[in-house]
Amino acid sequence: MLNLKFIQDNPELVIEKLKRKNFDASEIVSNIIDLNTQKNKLQGEADSAKAEMNKISKEIGLLFREGKHKEANAAKERTAELKENIKNFDADFAAIEAKVYDLQVQLPNLPHESVPAGKGEADNEVVKQVGEIPAMNEKALPHWELATKYNLIDFELGVKLTGAGFPVYRGKGAQLQRALINFFLAEASKAGYEEIQPPLAVNEASGFGTGQLPDKEGQMYHITEDNLYLIPTAEVPVTNIYRDVILDAKDLPYKNTAYSACFRREAGSYGKDVRGLNRLHQFDKVEIVQIAHPEKSYEILDGMVAHVESLVAKLGLPYRILRLCGGDISFTSALTYDFEVFSAAQKKWLEVSSVSNFESFQANRLKLRFREEGVKKPQIAHTLNGSALALPRIVAALLENNQTPEGIKIPEALVPFTGFDIIS
Repeated sequence: MLNLKFIQDNPELVIEKLKRKNFDASEIVSNIIDLNTQKNKLQGEADSAKAEMNKISKEIGLLFREGKHKEANAAKERTAELKENIKNFDADFAAIEAKVYDLQVQLPNLPHESVPAGKGEADNEVVKQVGEIPAMNEKALPHWELATKYNLIDFELGVKLTGAGFPVYRGKGAQLQRALINFFLAEASKAGYEEIQPPLAVNEASGFGTGQLPDKEGQMYHITEDNLYLIPTAEVPVTNIYRDVILDAKDLPYKNTAYSACFRREAGSYGKDVRGLNRLHQFDKVEIVQIAHPEKSYEILDGMVAHVESLVAKLGLPYRILRLCGGDISFTSALTYDFEVFSAAQKKWLEVSSVSNFESFQANRLKLRFREEGVKKPQIAHTLNGSALALPRIVAALLENNQTPEGIKIPEALVPFTGFDIIS
């Protein structure tokens, strides 16, 4: 969340910057300023009452010793009155603080200055495009037909077992999934990321810490009896490893990678690109997360983008990198790059990765700090994460783009992980 002092000191800047995210922050910011004024007034009144009570308390004993019992008893009555006033001041102060906090967490992160203006996907900026778009013949099949033809994925069985959006991978389809996961993890390990195997359910504090709650509550599967949430991405448990932690600046950045199943209700998305693997409720993904020094976080973001780019390139898929516009960037992100690969049979681009810098937004919620050597006061760290990569649409593009009369060719980089070079 945004730093409260920053909001107080820069209300117009906050309002103006959030316009780029198509978010009208004027009322929330105005209410925060008004409530803080009330809070400061209460604090002053409470401090005055405490000072008076301390002064009178010291005088009571002296008045009794001097035989001034009437004055001493009046002073005692006044201290009791002041004590009750202070109790009320403290209760009102806490209530106002809670209101300020509730408003504070409703404000999205400020977009980086490079984020383009725009309302949605159509306004995202293409910063790079690599590879030739495959020229497929008229008989080229979409991945859901290829999956059935080669017995790789059983969508109907998934419906039987669970429901739509929960496919069953089998045979070489399951082996391809495992190969991709191992390939992505191996590449992350080479790049210096420590592998984590996180829980697939998190508590409310973890969901709040990375910004999924309350913003995306409707998109998460909630285990009501235990008040736990199935993770929408490994970003949530991995980043929360550092919740309420003070790190040494010399150890930054911290680099973690994790494979996990991911669960998303995708509320409101029904009917939109839902064929086959395009939009699932459960899918596999390898995530990369970094905890960084604020002065290094954008250099690190560039490195994470380069890492994801190397994965897509090694798979031989045509891809493009987009800088998301203000209307498409997430609630928590300051700057996001999306990766899309071209799906030959569907003749469209499919998103396979988002790489984001959250600056201090998540870290403020997480109370994630670091301390410079010789400096007493800790500072708020920066957090970053990226999909490296999400599997479903990668699999869709691999199947469609690599289909031949003989079968589906496996990219050379994957063969050591699959043990076969063609699905036939």
